Amino acid sequence: MRTKVIAALEQFQRNPYDPDLKNHALKGPFIGKRAFHVTGDIRIMFLEQGGYAVVLMLKVGTHAQVYGK
Repeated sequence: MRTKVIAALEQFQRNPYDPDLKNHALKGPFIGKRAFHVTGDIRIMFLEQGGYAVVLMLKVGTHAQVYGK
């Protein structure tokens, strides 16, 4: 998983809007945050500040680990 996470972070750095990442805004208790896919079940949740000039990675894990479901 570590290799896939690193690859996804590098892809995000090159182009945060790459369709393969499925970058999307979150809803409900996570409103104001965003997430993108690493694999089918692995997500990275992040918070952006100043567009994509500053990105704070908040959580990395399975869908259930990241969203607590």
